[in-house]
Amino acid sequence: MDYKSIIMAVIEGEEEQAAELAQKLLSYGAAPLEIIDYGLIPAMAQVGRLFKDGEIYVPEVMMAASVVSFVIERLKPLLAGEISHKGTVVLGTVKGDLHDIGKNLVALLLENNGFKVVDLGADVPPQAFIEAVAIHDPQIVGLSALLTTTMPQMAATIRAFAEAGCRDKVKIIIGGAPVSYGYAAEIAADGYAEDAIGAVDLCLSFLKEAE
Repeated sequence: MDYKSIIMAVIEGEEEQAAELAQKLLSYGAAPLEIIDYGLIPAMAQVGRLFKDGEIYVPEVMMAASVVSFVIERLKPLLAGEISHKGTVVLGTVKGDLHDIGKNLVALLLENNGFKVVDLGADVPPQAFIEAVAIHDPQIVGLSALLTTTMPQMAATIRAFAEAGCRDKVKIIIGGAPVSYGYAAEIAADGYAEDAIGAVDLCLSFLKEAE
């Protein structure tokens, strides 16, 4: 079965066309999970490569991810429990920072790569992250900040985890425009990603390590 057309539709941000192609593949006998595994996931992988190479930018990545979500929503009723989540990630923009575009993109890409995402939104205090971990038992917590002035809240959140005695329960990753590998090491984060695609790769690598 040829999945090239649906892959191209995702890359080009063609929502309705991708949905129609998914329907056509179903009529040819493709299983819903096969469409995800051989069409949608490879499409996002290619989008990731194009983004890393500077051939497309955040708006195009968002559009492609939106197409994937659109198609998956239409396939969900047919999946009947076939999808099992790879893992759970709690995400949030730290206290004092209201910016969430980058965090939202990370959430969308993680979901499209098989993760369950618990999105706490923006302006999230340390205690809210700790409570979310107690409730949802994630493998990973992602902290986002766009402002230099809110970066210290990342360190404060990690300290709060240590003080609560649950730092070893999760991997904590950070990201955002002013953040760097050096800052991640400085505040004892477990990882840093410079973009949304990198965040997905980092989360996947943590799951692989845990196997």
